[in-house]
Amino acid sequence: MQEVCQKIRELRKQSNLTLKQMSEKTDLSVSFLSQIERGSSSLAISSLKKIAEAFEINISYFFDDRSNNTYVTKKEDQSQFKIEGLQTLYTQLNGNFAQRSLAPYILTLAPNQKGKKTFKYAGEEFYYVLKGVVIFNIDGKSYTIAEGDSIHFPSSLDHYGENPLNEESVLLGVITPVVL
Repeated sequence: MQEVCQKIRELRKQSNLTLKQMSEKTDLSVSFLSQIERGSSSLAISSLKKIAEAFEINISYFFDDRSNNTYVTKKEDQSQFKIEGLQTLYTQLNGNFAQRSLAPYILTLAPNQKGKKTFKYAGEEFYYVLKGVVIFNIDGKSYTIAEGDSIHFPSSLDHYGENPLNEESVLLGVITPVVL
């Protein structure tokens, strides 16, 4: 816990913020922030999340062991996951280090995959089609991209993607901010 407190203090000083300014950015009291920096108060994850958001960093930064940085992700170490309600298979390609701001993935869209709901959040998305065709609906407009094409847009617009083919479509995708 002491390392987390020290990182908070270092970030605040590097950002030239007073405790009062940090309090305004986090909605945490000056006295509480001071206690945190001194290590004399326990810190809930919700409070740490507010602090991370104030510095525009991922909360994992506070738990990052710099000696465990990984920059290369071998194929056998890539993890895969699906988001509930979606057919897309995500393969994580990222390294693991403090203040990572990009989230690169290989996305595999199932044959005839239809958009079921729109997404919208602060950030950006970039996709490059490696195989197949994908139809992106962004802010009510439809964009069809095929192998070798790319698309880059603000994630703050309502959006979703579909695979109109009877076979898988595969994309290289890079999004910000890092969510996983």
